[in-house]
Amino acid sequence: MDLPASRGRWRRRSARSHLPIAVAVLVLLLLASLLFSSTYSTMLRSLLSFPSAASGGSGLLQCGASAELEGERFLWYAPHSGFSNQVGELRNAAVAAALLNRTLVVPPVLDHHAVVLGSCPKFRVNEPASLRAAVWDHMMQLLQERRYVSMGDIVDLSPIKSIVRTIDFRVFVSLWCGVDMQKTCFSGLCCAVSSGSSMPAEYKRCRALLSGLGGSEKGCVYPVQDDCRTTVWTYEQNNDGALDPFQPDEELKRRKKISYVRRRRDIYKALGPGSQAEDATLLAFGTLFSGPYKGSESYFDIHESPKDQRIQTVLEKIEFLPFAPEIMAAGKKFAKDKIKEPFLCAQLRLLDGQFKNHWKATFSALKEKLKAVELEMKRNKNDSPVHMFIMTDLPPANWTKTYLANVAKDERYKLYTLKESDELVQETAERLMAAEHGVRSGFLPKTVDYTKKDCDPVQLPEILLYVEESVCSCASLGFVGTAGSTIAGSIETMRKNEVCKW
Repeated sequence: MDLPASRGRWRRRSARSHLPIAVAVLVLLLLASLLFSSTYSTMLRSLLSFPSAASGGSGLLQCGASAELEGERFLWYAPHSGFSNQVGELRNAAVAAALLNRTLVVPPVLDHHAVVLGSCPKFRVNEPASLRAAVWDHMMQLLQERRYVSMGDIVDLSPIKSIVRTIDFRVFVSLWCGVDMQKTCFSGLCCAVSSGSSMPAEYKRCRALLSGLGGSEKGCVYPVQDDCRTTVWTYEQNNDGALDPFQPDEELKRRKKISYVRRRRDIYKALGPGSQAEDATLLAFGTLFSGPYKGSESYFDIHESPKDQRIQTVLEKIEFLPFAPEIMAAGKKFAKDKIKEPFLCAQLRLLDGQFKNHWKATFSALKEKLKAVELEMKRNKNDSPVHMFIMTDLPPANWTKTYLANVAKDERYKLYTLKESDELVQETAERLMAAEHGVRSGFLPKTVDYTKKDCDPVQLPEILLYVEESVCSCASLGFVGTAGSTIAGSIETMRKNEVCKW
């Protein structure tokens, strides 16, 4: 049946129906002429442009947006766990940056175990991208709570300044992402070089870039996805691609249903010239922590480079990075002005992780050390009490019914401790932050806007642990530490390098 003419599928249009089309055409022609005009082209292109992976959805490319960074290439990584582990990662990152001719982005000190890797020996670790994102999130927490302190503020980077280029994280993201980091500053220079946008979208975009959650972006970010489950980084060992000695055993593979194969890979061949990573402005690792395990290393096995003298020099320099001068001076001052006598240092880790189950072994080691010191003093006909500095995570109020309570009451021993609230520690923290070592030790923009130097200072950092370690480096009667503690290892290294002489 025929339809009425007014409802036909191909009904004839009236003359008036051509008018909107003509108007639309004229508007498009006008927009096109404006697009290519010198006055409006920039504005319209930005309005009409589509988001890219590197822009995070804003339409404005933010990969190294500042002209100050032109030609620079950077290396970024995701620190985690406790402070000593973070220092170990910093050392490995410095080696990787030198090897790959990149500028090392120096991160802040993260809260103890705020970010956790997992277990390499058990092949149970967080993915590199997730780890980087978690680090960014914690950094933003430090920013919001105004508790930010750079690793470069605490650790003296001057020994490697001439051989490893560095840039403070705050300076880097302010220039590279264009975000405001002034809430992480304590003093004038940091405020002057850390300004930018405070729009939430800008921080979100920067998080996406640094974490690599959006994947790699040619010429922008190369996120390293290889972790300790599959890779051990080496350099010039002539075994690129070889199986690593440590592999998951059959029971673990069956029980956890895993099929990982660990291979030794030359970091220079994989991520250096000629690789996919070479052209990326930012090379983003996950963890760079490593430790010896069953005849191998968990992730980073670069300890010597006899064929490359430049890298060998870097390896020698990073073997020991001291604390900042203000911290070292505070430890020496306490030893000289407060203790005044030759003393023993005891580092007793009793509450954290596995150590809370090993009190007996820890106190037993202290007893043996005290016996040895007393015997030596008796041999030298010295009948004065044994002066001993105690650094422990067990508060004095909880010493009751422990070996520490017995030692504290024994007249043969004179004990010394420090608290975070002590005047020496607080004054040292203020001098440390005012010095701005973190910002000053690395790359700074050529043009610094000192009109923006007035920003509210962050809180003073908690530096008790570092001052305690520096005190222990001055202990002339010896040192006894908790077995397996990275803090004890750090103190032993300080003592080996004779950083305190008085």
